[in-house]
Amino acid sequence: MVIVMKIYKNIFNQIISSENLFSAWDDFKVGKWRKMDVRRFEWKLEKNIFQLQRELRRRSYKHGSYTSFYIRDPKQRHIHKAEVRDRILHHAIFSVLNPIFEPTFIPHSFSCRIGKGTHKGVLALNNFVRKTSKNCSKACYILKCDVRKFFGTVDHGILMSILKKRIKDENAIWLIKEIINSFSSEQSDILTERGLPIGNLTSQLFANIYLNELDQFVKNKLRIKCYARYTDDFVIVEKKRKELENILFETDSFLREKLSLELHPQKIVIRKHSQGIDFLGYVVLPHYWLLRTKTKKRIFKKLKMRVIQYKAGGIDKKSLNQSLHSYLGVLSHADTYKLKEELVNQFWFWISE
Repeated sequence: MVIVMKIYKNIFNQIISSENLFSAWDDFKVGKWRKMDVRRFEWKLEKNIFQLQRELRRRSYKHGSYTSFYIRDPKQRHIHKAEVRDRILHHAIFSVLNPIFEPTFIPHSFSCRIGKGTHKGVLALNNFVRKTSKNCSKACYILKCDVRKFFGTVDHGILMSILKKRIKDENAIWLIKEIINSFSSEQSDILTERGLPIGNLTSQLFANIYLNELDQFVKNKLRIKCYARYTDDFVIVEKKRKELENILFETDSFLREKLSLELHPQKIVIRKHSQGIDFLGYVVLPHYWLLRTKTKKRIFKKLKMRVIQYKAGGIDKKSLNQSLHSYLGVLSHADTYKLKEELVNQFWFWISE
């Protein structure tokens, strides 16, 4: 069967339309109304939006600089924050590009997609294990991999070539290239620009578009049924260890040759399902899930910080209770009855201190 790829020739005007730009502003400003830079932009909102639109029409628009800082989530991440008007444009681009590429993604790609997420990803792995092991009555093996420094090593040229397969609008390509080339990581060199900034909304979409090439290779070329990916982490379940070793070789070669990416050598794991596998914050075992030890510690630490904020007047009681129920929600996806009791008891102890 021949699959006809749909192409898009006139999306630039859709991206830069007044309706789309003001809608992008509405999406962007949610939860940010206290930020000074957001309030400054809103003070002259129509003037600022129409100025941005004029620059886009003339193709004189230039992406601004980034402010960088580090966060722990839980590992240290280098965040790059764009200026307000650039972030609004990111939302405008996302609103048009995402419906184009979303239908091309496989069902078991779980990162930054509506109706997906970490819990659905872990559930998929659990279902793969049950199916392959005949409800845990037979042995099966799990391969888990992580792409090394993924966001810092995305090749701009390869990403643009993937986008150009569907986008045939010259002006849209100019704008997308301006966004992509606005950032260059330490992994770049004289010949190759690399990197997507963690912090741009567009980076989440571009990451899925880039690694969809891997997804399609694994599903359609290698014909692997039990495969799931969340950003740069992926798992594969098979009956025999040797099968996974062969798949690992093929996958590693594809990533190097086609996407200029490498697997992290210290994060390649092949385990028997009875040993359990650590994936997306949970340890998946044959008949139950456990919460990763680091995740437990992080939940207790973050909730204690919220209690401290509450006592200092930084948040109200409603926000504090929302935080508690949010963490209890995370725990509800695993076998953590005693842990939930411990968290609630500790919460009330901190409150009463």
